Amino acid sequence: MTNAAPLATPGLISDPAQAQRRILRVLVASQILSGAGLAAGVTVGALLAQDMLGSTGLAGLPSALFTAGSALAAVAVGRISQARGRRPGLATGYLTGAIGSAGVITAAVLDKPVLLFIALFVYGAGTATNLQARYAGADLAPAGHRARAVSTVLVATTLGGVAGPNLAAPAGAFAEYLGIPHLAGLFAISGAAYALAAIVLALWLRPDPLLMARTLTEEVVAATTATTSDADHGTDGRGGVVLGALVMVLTQLVMVAIMTMTPVHMHDNGHGTAASGLVIAIHIGAMYLPSPLTGWLVDRHGRMKIAAASGITLLSAGILAALAPGDSVALLALALALLGLGWNFGLVSGTAIITDTVPLATRAKTQGLVDVSIAIAGATGGMASGIMVAATSYPALALTGGVLSLALLPAVAATAYRR
Repeated sequence: MTNAAPLATPGLISDPAQAQRRILRVLVASQILSGAGLAAGVTVGALLAQDMLGSTGLAGLPSALFTAGSALAAVAVGRISQARGRRPGLATGYLTGAIGSAGVITAAVLDKPVLLFIALFVYGAGTATNLQARYAGADLAPAGHRARAVSTVLVATTLGGVAGPNLAAPAGAFAEYLGIPHLAGLFAISGAAYALAAIVLALWLRPDPLLMARTLTEEVVAATTATTSDADHGTDGRGGVVLGALVMVLTQLVMVAIMTMTPVHMHDNGHGTAASGLVIAIHIGAMYLPSPLTGWLVDRHGRMKIAAASGITLLSAGILAALAPGDSVALLALALALLGLGWNFGLVSGTAIITDTVPLATRAKTQGLVDVSIAIAGATGGMASGIMVAATSYPALALTGGVLSLALLPAVAATAYRR
C-alpha cells in the first residue's frame, strides 16, 4: 500500500501544520452539515416507529437499528480509511446515510414498517461517519493537542445538531404539503445534509490526513507515540485500547438509552414535536458545544480525570431525569443537557486514549473496531430502553442508566493505580 501519492498531487499542502489547519476547516464544514443529518433519527425516529406500529414497546427499535447500522458502517469506514485514506472512507459513509434517509421517507409514504427498519439500518452509516470524523482531526495533531483537535471537529456538529431538531415542525408541515407523513419530513433535511457533507469531503479533504501522517518519518511517529503514552498519560498497548473503548461504550449506552425514550416520554405527557425537538436540540448542543473546553481539560489535566467526571455527570443526569415531572420541559432539558455533557466528557477522553495508544499502521482499522463496540452499546441501549419503559417507567430507565455509568469509576481508578 502506497501512501505518498496524495502529496504528489499539484496544489496540495505539504507542510503538516498548514495541512492540519486546512483539514480542520474542511472537517468543520462537513460536521456542520452532518450534525443536521444525525438529528432526524434522534428527534422523530422513535415517534415515527410508534406511529406506524402503534406500540410504545418497540419505540426504541429505530434507535437500535440505526446504531446497529452504524456498527457495520464503522467497520466499513475504518477499513476503507485504512486502505485508501480518510477522504474516501468518510465520504462513502455520509453518502450511505443519505440513501438511508431517502429510504425512511419512502417507507413512511408507503406505510411499510419492514422497509422503515431496513432504511433506518442504512441511515445509521451517517451516525458512524459523524463520529469517525473526529479521528481525522487528530491524525496530524501534535501529541499534546490531540484532544483539542478532536474537540474542534466535534463542536462543529453543534450548529447542525441544534438547528436540525428545531426544524422538525416546519419540515413536517412542508412534508405534509408534499403528501409525505409529517414525522418523515425531518429525514428529507437529513438526506440532503448527509449528501452535502459527502460532497464537501470528497472535493476538499486534501491532503488526506491519515495518508499524510504516514509519510512522516518513522522516528517522529515513534517519538510522538512514546512521549504521549509514557510521559503524559500512562496508557499503552492493549490496556489503553480497552480503557478508551470502555469509557466510550458505557457513556454511549447510557446516553442513547435515556435520550431515545425522552421524546416518547414527553409525547405521552402531552408535549408536541416542537417541545421534544427543543429538548433534543439542547441535548445535542450539550453533546458537542463544550468540546473545546473538554479538549483543553483533557490535554491539561489528563484523560483519567475527565473520564471519571463523565461517570459522575451521567449519574446526575439520570437522577434529574428520573425526578423531573413529566410536564416540566425545563427540568427535562436540563437533565438531557447533563446527559450530553457526560457523553462529551467520555467521548473526548476516550478518543484521546485510543489515539495516543494505537500506531498509525493500524490506527483507522482499530478505531473502526472500537466504534463498532460503541455502536453496539448504543443499539443495546436504544432497544432495551423501549422495553424497559413499557415494563416499568421512564424514571426507572433514567435512574438505572445513571447508576450504570458509575462503573467507569473503578476502571479509571484501577488504571490510575497501575501508573
